[in-house]
Amino acid sequence: MALTALEIRNAKPGMLADGGGLYLYVKAGGAKSWIFRFQVNGKRREMGLGALAHLGAPEARAEASRLRALAAKKIDPLDLKHSEAEASQAAAAAEAREVALEAVTFKVAAERYIAAQETSWRNPKHRQQWENTPATYAYPTIGALPVRDVEAEHVVEILKTIWGTKPETASRVRMRIEAVLNSAKLMGWRTGENPAIWRGGLEAVLPRISKVKQVTHHAALPWSAAPDFITALRARDGISARALEFCILSAARSGEVRKATWQEIDLKAGLWTIPPERMKAGREHRVPLTGAAKTLLEAMPRIEGCPYVFPGLRNRPLSDMTLSAVLKRMKVLDVTVHGFRSTFRDWAAEKTDHSPETIEMALAHTVANKVEAAYRRGDLLAKRTALMEDWVGYLGGT
Repeated sequence: MALTALEIRNAKPGMLADGGGLYLYVKAGGAKSWIFRFQVNGKRREMGLGALAHLGAPEARAEASRLRALAAKKIDPLDLKHSEAEASQAAAAAEAREVALEAVTFKVAAERYIAAQETSWRNPKHRQQWENTPATYAYPTIGALPVRDVEAEHVVEILKTIWGTKPETASRVRMRIEAVLNSAKLMGWRTGENPAIWRGGLEAVLPRISKVKQVTHHAALPWSAAPDFITALRARDGISARALEFCILSAARSGEVRKATWQEIDLKAGLWTIPPERMKAGREHRVPLTGAAKTLLEAMPRIEGCPYVFPGLRNRPLSDMTLSAVLKRMKVLDVTVHGFRSTFRDWAAEKTDHSPETIEMALAHTVANKVEAAYRRGDLLAKRTALMEDWVGYLGGT
């Protein structure tokens, strides 16, 4: 019954039997293809084998023979074809996922984590720290490694060189690696335990930070030397000198003073209100302005278009190094700008009767005791005003 080559070539539209369930199907337009009809478990079925242009008669007959053998074993060739197609698709998807996972390196995971979290961070400096820390310490070792392959041995390798010499930095590096790996697991980029966890993890191979941490304090000027220093400082000209003086008069942090704006200053009310986003604790802080502080501010020139009280180059805030340079020029080399807060605190504790609570409030320190913090509603402004007036009086007034 097999069709001859001539019959195949001259076939008219319709179904032409070739034998054994194989048919040549000719469409009205002349296109020709092969169809195989079979019966399995009492069901009659048919499946296409392909176009004549791609599958010649000998190949079509061989394929039909193979399919007949399957049907004879109660195996449905059409179901088998569908199963094989699904398996092939699943394999292709798995391969694609494998390739995709290979592309998600630790660096990629860290960058995506930073991008997702940056809106919750208070200032650009925090983002910069988050970018710089992994780039400096983690990327050289695991940056190009698929995030799913990061193991405890990699984390230990990163940390061991700085654990004893830079414990604070090492602690931040570990916590940031842990955060990135937690995020990667949530995204389905890795499985298993986080190799950067401390409790039940790295604590078994690294000593506690408290055991290696060397506590360093900002070098402070003895409070007894403060009046002579402020006298010498007031003899110096320049915005940097005035910014440093204002730091000392207000007992504020350097960054709070350097970025102070005229909008925050109310000379009439004698208040400097620092917004939450510029405070270390993330809460608004009111600073009482003493007579000396107001005199200093009133003497500062106001530059049109510049919001800063102590402007630097191109009307930008002064840099921290600018204030330190004032100390260097005054040959005061063993003191830091931040250390003047300690000078103020030591003086207040040793030479005044002001309460520790008032002193801590003046320094804008966070209350460690959560219960006490919950009940503390006011900011003791009146008491802090008296404290700051006493401080300025001790330094020598105006």
